[in-house]
Order: sequence, then C-alpha cells, then structure tokens
Amino acid sequence: MANKIVLISDDSDFFDYIKSKLELRKSDELFTFSFDAVPERIHLIESSVLIVNSENAREKTLDLLSILKNTPVIVSAYNDDDTFRRKCYRAGMFDFLPLLTPDSEFRARMIPALTVSGLLEKNKFYRELLAKKNIISSENEVFFNYDFILEKELLEITNKSKKAVFAAISPNDKTKFVLKPAFLESVILNNIRKNDILMNFAPNKYFLLLFDIDVKSAEKLWQKISSELTEKVYAGFCQVLNQNKQQLINEALNKLHEAINYDKGMYNSTQNPLNSLNAVGGIDSSYSNFKMFKQEFARKIEQVITPVFYQIQQKYSNKLSGVLFEQGSGDGYGTFYIKNKYAVGCFRITSPGFSKINIDITFQKNSEPIDTKRITFEPEELEAGLLEDLLEQFILEYMKGNNDA
Repeated sequence: MANKIVLISDDSDFFDYIKSKLELRKSDELFTFSFDAVPERIHLIESSVLIVNSENAREKTLDLLSILKNTPVIVSAYNDDDTFRRKCYRAGMFDFLPLLTPDSEFRARMIPALTVSGLLEKNKFYRELLAKKNIISSENEVFFNYDFILEKELLEITNKSKKAVFAAISPNDKTKFVLKPAFLESVILNNIRKNDILMNFAPNKYFLLLFDIDVKSAEKLWQKISSELTEKVYAGFCQVLNQNKQQLINEALNKLHEAINYDKGMYNSTQNPLNSLNAVGGIDSSYSNFKMFKQEFARKIEQVITPVFYQIQQKYSNKLSGVLFEQGSGDGYGTFYIKNKYAVGCFRITSPGFSKINIDITFQKNSEPIDTKRITFEPEELEAGLLEDLLEQFILEYMKGNNDA
C-alpha cells in the first residue's frame, strides 16, 4: 500500500533534509507545506504521517497537535527539550525524532507511524462503506440502527457481566433545531472512549452506551460535555442491570424527561393529581376510586396524548411519500396509525385499570404474522416529551421494516 507523508515547516531546507532520510517508493506520496498553509490543505492530512519541524515554531506545533489528535505526528527539531517534548506527548504526538537522528534509526522509527497511517486509511474506507449503507452517519461514527446495536451489546454485557451505563440525550424543543447534529455528535465522541457507542434514535436525539462506568461518573462526564456545547442539552442515565432493551430505553427516556421538566420547574406534585402515587407504588387514598382515575386518564388523553398525536402527524405528513397517518381517541384509549398499501403500524394507548397505562405497538406487512409488543408505565410517567420520543421510535421502526414506505 502506498504511504502518504506530509512535511510541515517554515524552513524550506527542512524538506530537502528529511527527503534524504526517507526511502520513498514510486507509489508513495509526499507533500510539503508551511504551517500557515495547513488550514486550506487539511484534507491532505487524513491518514497521513506528519513530520513537523518544531524549530522556532513550538506554539504552532502544539496548536497543530491539538487539532490532529487522530493523526500520527512525528515532531522533529535540533533542540531536544524535555519540557517541550512532554507537552507534545500530552497534546497527542506520536513520536519525537531529533533532526540528527541517524538515517537508519529514523527510517526504523517511521515504520510504526506508517502502520498506524495504513490502519487509518483502511478505517476511512470501511467508514465510507458503512455510511454509504446507512449504518453510520457520514460525518461521525454514530449508529443509525440502535435496535440491532443495543440488542447485541446488551447480550454481550449480560454474558460477560460487564458494567455499563445507558443514556438518552436530547436538546429541548427550543434548541433541538438550532444545534447542528454534527457539532453535538463531535463533542460527545471527542469525550467518550473508543469502545463507547453513540446511536441516533430521532432527529438530534441520541442513545449512548458507556462501558466500565457507573451513573455518578457518567453524570460527571456529561457535565464536561455540556460545558463544551453552545446550547443546553439534557441527558438521562441509568445503570445497565438485567433490563431488556425496551425497559432500558423507557428508563433512560424517563430520566431524560425528568431532567428536562426539572429544568423547566415542572416538578410539582400538586400540578397533576396523577403524581400523587407514592414512591413505592402505593396509591394515595384519593386515587382508590377507579372512576376518579378514569376521569384523570380522559384528561390526559385530551391534554397530552391527542395534542402529541396531532403534532407528530403534522410533522411527518408531508415528509413521507405514500404514507398515511391517522390518529384518534375515544373513551379510555388513544390510537395513532401509520399505513401504506403494503403495511400498517398501530400505536395504541389504554388504561385497563387505575394503576397502569399500556402502550401496545403492532406492525403487519402484507399477510405476514402481526408483530406486537407492549410497554407499560405508571400513570405519572407518561408525559408529552416521553410520548413524542416513543412515537418517533414507532415511526422509525415502521420505516426500517418497510422499504416500500
């Protein structure tokens, strides 16, 4: 495989000197430019080995290292200053080679950097392939099919008794269309480890799986991430224990919307009688009457469920060709349908008693068996933001399963 090497220096004599040390093949590519030319030619640096002349350019070298953390950079200078060299290593330098290093040693120490460069080139190729197949985003390593990824990782966590934290992440309604997804994704990815997984589950909304960490440490990490963002973004964290996939998603979404509502000052149990359920699942005496609960559920249909159904229907109606949305409600239920000529999906909310709210989701394509699942909530858990997220998931699942939609 051809090697790509970039020499950066403000001293043109440096280029000739380094060329004499390299054993270049005809297939290798060599580029030379000054520090000031880096911004306009940054595209040439991808999957390259950089050899940087830091002589009389220490600050420029450190600035360069700060923006090229994933590129193998070899810093070279006549003066081997220990303090400066430590700063370079902390900034992400791959190796330090004094200019008077013998040619044979110079070439030998180039080999590891060229190996890393080759791996980066392969990684770039595979990333482009995955992006083309719509598995990850084109700008960042964010997975689209969170269903498959999460199912696979939860099985691995269970089998190997791994420690992990799962999070749901979202800006609030005012900023979710202001904050650019690529920026939000980049900030998160730059602060998590390589084996942590960021997944998209709705426009500008994400799931995050963090390994070998507890909730308290994850929340501290989020504080650091938040400090680098230009807009307010919320996160809800839960420890991965023995939950199934849907239980984990529901728990994280609940935590997320607790954070959003807390920030809005909405946590006041006197605002909604449904919130008088106590912390251990017992029911306040005022709720022992089934008729009273039924009235409150009817109010929730009117004030929460129907408005969210209408909002989502309006949002998607003109965006998906050949797809029909229908929503309605009646005594003790609310329904949201998505249909095309091949398949139908139904999202139905009911309350069979005075202690639970059920969401039944069904999909059917042509004459295939009906695929169904149920999500159950405590009455106080189902609020507008969470319901909107669940509907977004429902629509995405329908579209993934129906290429004709």
